[in-house]
Amino acid sequence: MNQMTLQGGHYLSGLMETSKCYTNSFPSTLIRPSCLPRMWTSFDLFYKQKSQIKIRCSLSREKEALSPLEFEDSDSLEGEEFSHVIKFKFSDFKISDRVSIGLGGRGDEVVFEAIINDTDSPLHNTRVVLRRLTSAQAQRRGKRAMQVLKKLCRRKMMYHSYSMQVHGYVFSPETTTEDEGSFTLVHGYHGGLSLRHWLRQTDWLPTLEATLALDEESAVRRAGDDTVGGPAVSRQLRVTRILMRDLLIGVNYLHSHGLAHTELRLENVHISPVDRHIKVGILGNAADFFENNMDRQQMMIAFDMRCLGFIMAKMVLRELMDPVIFTKFKAFLNKGNDPSCLREFLLPTLNMNSSHGNIGLQMLDRNWGAGWHLLSVLLAAKPVDRIRCLDALRHPFLCGPRWRVNPSMDVIRWSLGSTAVRITEEYIYGHQQRIRLAHFLELMEMLNPSKPKSWRGLLPGRWRLVYCSGRHIGLTTREPPSRALIGDVNLTITPPSSKLFSFTSDITFTVLTGKDWPHHKVGVAGKLQITSDFRLTAGKRLYLKQENGTENLPSVIKKLSGNKWRKALRHKELPSSLAVAKLVSVSGDIEVTMTLNDPLSKDIRVGELVVNEVRMQIPPEMFDLSKIVCGTYVDSRMMILRSVNGSALLFSRIGS
Repeated sequence: MNQMTLQGGHYLSGLMETSKCYTNSFPSTLIRPSCLPRMWTSFDLFYKQKSQIKIRCSLSREKEALSPLEFEDSDSLEGEEFSHVIKFKFSDFKISDRVSIGLGGRGDEVVFEAIINDTDSPLHNTRVVLRRLTSAQAQRRGKRAMQVLKKLCRRKMMYHSYSMQVHGYVFSPETTTEDEGSFTLVHGYHGGLSLRHWLRQTDWLPTLEATLALDEESAVRRAGDDTVGGPAVSRQLRVTRILMRDLLIGVNYLHSHGLAHTELRLENVHISPVDRHIKVGILGNAADFFENNMDRQQMMIAFDMRCLGFIMAKMVLRELMDPVIFTKFKAFLNKGNDPSCLREFLLPTLNMNSSHGNIGLQMLDRNWGAGWHLLSVLLAAKPVDRIRCLDALRHPFLCGPRWRVNPSMDVIRWSLGSTAVRITEEYIYGHQQRIRLAHFLELMEMLNPSKPKSWRGLLPGRWRLVYCSGRHIGLTTREPPSRALIGDVNLTITPPSSKLFSFTSDITFTVLTGKDWPHHKVGVAGKLQITSDFRLTAGKRLYLKQENGTENLPSVIKKLSGNKWRKALRHKELPSSLAVAKLVSVSGDIEVTMTLNDPLSKDIRVGELVVNEVRMQIPPEMFDLSKIVCGTYVDSRMMILRSVNGSALLFSRIGS
């Protein structure tokens, strides 16, 4: 649906397509739409509007599959089915002269704020929202919301804490269109801003902290915060944890009662300043589970969890509020790419306009990349792989520092890989850093989750070389005849056509020209490509050595046996050998292709010097792929390959 926004403090989400068209953007002052001439001055036409509204909407296939069951319409709403709600009259309300703020109206809905002025009503002087439903489909949503309330009202306190309260309805048999009566849903007013409007404000963080009654000064004074990003990131992470936990509790309450929300968006999430809880929107599209159909139940729960993943992504990464960037974000997932690669995909965008680090990136990098892990399991491609609400509430990213969480083995492996990648990004490769990286690579290999036969499914894809434990040669240590600045070093592995995998190494570089190359890294771009074929077999790497009848443990096993790692590895015994995927080169021939832009492309001598310089700086295994002998670790995100001399190459997946 198209959406419009009434700015200047009052909003109406959703565009009503009428015979009189008006623009989608309004000036900062409140404007009276030409199609509703008297609606702003009197509530008489609120339920006696003569103009017929034409609605046009489109639903995706996935959303149509999750739409609630249809039920028969009835002209009368009397009876046991709606006895738990109040039937109001229009004279019971004092209607505001303004459209309600950010309360998720659609094209077939008109949303107003009002105050109940009936002195005999228990809701006297209560601010409510009148949602006038104009089409038959909208009226079915309103009746569905009241039916859902009856199913959930056994625990009213829980329902009212995490969902918008439905007080009742107004039904008039008088026709406002050719064949429809007037139906208006009366529901609670929980603050005028949806979460989308909160996040679009420039001062949203201090205002939201005040709404949630959080102590802002204590967060600002945390000068000793030495975690990633410091106290500024700690403040935003605290608010994000509170909102996500509240949202997960509310959605879990629906799932435990056999309902899926199916419409979890930023526009449908509100924060009540009264009880400081998140309120999910009207449950007009809530879908029932079939008790005898576990596939449908799993699919509908997984759909809600995916929507929660999008909400979390937009809350943490403010760049995704841009529709263009968010469209690319969804397209990356819809193409079948694994969500565990989101960091590699989003890193160029997140670092584009930030010279001191991106707050959202730093939030997700905290606790050894726990935020990226939660985001990946919320947005998993297969519904069966998506996390449930209760497990998400126990995730390390949403638990504070004083909450003791026992991480799973998957989270431990994820933490090791994320820490290794961050070390490569933040440190110069001195002696201590190289020892630390080698230690993390050995730990990852010890906790290898995959068997050699599973490498066939995980190996194909596009991988970026993150680190090599071998030699490191750069520009500043030598005076080469031709200086080359290495760019991206990628390894593309294509699925086997028969039994052979094709490995293609792509190295981009820039040939630096001129005397000011230390200050201005400009020059002629080039690319080097090496292709080779491999056959995949099973192999083993032994850890225990027999010397003089005694077993000598290597240093990595001694470290794993210490107090630091013993608790983390309680689920798995230390192996005596490591199952690896052995890579056998089919032929010793190396196919090398180099492209070099003008004006150096015509000079063969310069091309030879450039090839020699690129070979000098990159790991030799990336130029001579036959030196790679085995793979010791692989998952959906990271891979470790070992060369013939024992060097380890750490790769991170950048796409399928």
